[in-house]
Amino acid sequence: MSEWSVAEPKKLTFDDPVTALHVRVVNGTVNIVGTDEGSARLEVSDLEGPPLQVTQKDGTLTVAYEDLPWKGFLKWLDRKGWRRSVVVSLAVPTGTRVEVGVVGAAAVVSGMDARVDVKGVTGDTALVRVAGPVRVDTVSGNLEAQAVTGDLRFNSVSGDLTVVEGSGSSVRAESVTGSMIVDLDTTGIPTDVQLSNVSGEIAIRLPHPADAEVEANTASGTVSSAFEDLRISGQWGAKKITGRLGAGNGKLKAMTASGSIALLRRPPTEDEPYDEDPEPQEAAAPDSPRDEPTAESTDNSTDNSTADSTEAATEGATDRKVL
Repeated sequence: MSEWSVAEPKKLTFDDPVTALHVRVVNGTVNIVGTDEGSARLEVSDLEGPPLQVTQKDGTLTVAYEDLPWKGFLKWLDRKGWRRSVVVSLAVPTGTRVEVGVVGAAAVVSGMDARVDVKGVTGDTALVRVAGPVRVDTVSGNLEAQAVTGDLRFNSVSGDLTVVEGSGSSVRAESVTGSMIVDLDTTGIPTDVQLSNVSGEIAIRLPHPADAEVEANTASGTVSSAFEDLRISGQWGAKKITGRLGAGNGKLKAMTASGSIALLRRPPTEDEPYDEDPEPQEAAAPDSPRDEPTAESTDNSTDNSTADSTEAATEGATDRKVL
């Protein structure tokens, strides 16, 4: 086993293989990036408070405070111990399994292919291009995940969840007051999405064409849907959105007590060339006047209607049912 005590800004390079990474810090920032290099690198900066202990044993690299264990991490409330801060930056092989614990610190993890576990008290977490399964547990920290292709689990008391371009096969999240915004880009892949909270809002944007059995309900909030194939029931109090999209191979379930629920739809072809007209939502009137308008004959209402239809086609607008 190799061991270092880091009491001041320092850079370390580890030539021995690293298959697992454990980081536990209080305040500051943790940056972890995957690399194709065989070695791992560590940079510690802006260090205040007690020294960090760095150990490498049997392929596991640990960067942590001695008095901050992983077990029972979310219950660590030693306020005296909070008077510390550090910025930790690590480059490790993409296949390294990552465990991060942050108390008041922000955590950023990108370019990893293996499993990622994050526990946080008040610090926010950002995940970018993570291919392995992910689990994030926080008290009040927020999670932002972009281009995550692994299964995602999120549990929080008041933290918000934001998923952008999510293409994993499973997203499951629970919160009490946190809002949830999930943008899925999983065309052709059955997706299991299960979201629940008490008073937070839920917004889900599905790919086109969508393929899922849908059940979304709220006890006292509002609901809206951009899909004509889905049914909205309940006029007063509890409201529900149910139905099947496509073959119904995937599953979408959203539940909230007093928050609102919105089901949105991605444009059918976001990457179409500009010279190809998207399929219109409403049939245009036949033989619309298009003959060489002159300055004297220009009609403002015609211009406005043309601009409106162009904007609707460009944005892929669809009729929305709202209750």
